[in-house]
Amino acid sequence: MTVRLLLPATAALLLAACASQPKPLRGDFSPITPHAAVESDATGLAVRWGGRIVQVEPGPNETCFEMISTRLTSTGRPWWGSDDSNGRFIACRAGFYDPAVFEVNREVTFSGTVSGYDTRRIGEYDYRFPKVAADVVYLWPKREAVRVISRPEPWPWWGWW
Repeated sequence: MTVRLLLPATAALLLAACASQPKPLRGDFSPITPHAAVESDATGLAVRWGGRIVQVEPGPNETCFEMISTRLTSTGRPWWGSDDSNGRFIACRAGFYDPAVFEVNREVTFSGTVSGYDTRRIGEYDYRFPKVAADVVYLWPKREAVRVISRPEPWPWWGWW
């Protein structure tokens, strides 16, 4: 009897262990959000932030990403919730990242250190962005939309059996 209970519990633990973060995103990071980083000086803190791309700005030596921050799941992937925002941030990394690949609304997770702040205008509002010197730029695969179609059963006596 105990073996019957132990086997499913062990299988569940093994499956849960498989749902881990990709290797480049592992490490110890500050739990501070971009919104909280603006309210206090977080310069020099190691962070792992992610969200959806607003725009990509390739420069001569680095590419900067303006991001809408969202909380991250246990795997490090940005939580896809339209109302879930922890503010905005800018992440920059050396090299060229193609805006055709890193397009608007794609999900990206960055790890690096807060290197300072940048004030930019969003419409008529002056917004203070925390700026991250990124060590890792992790572009997540596009989410596939799945349509579930349920049809009513044709006979009232059909049930779960």
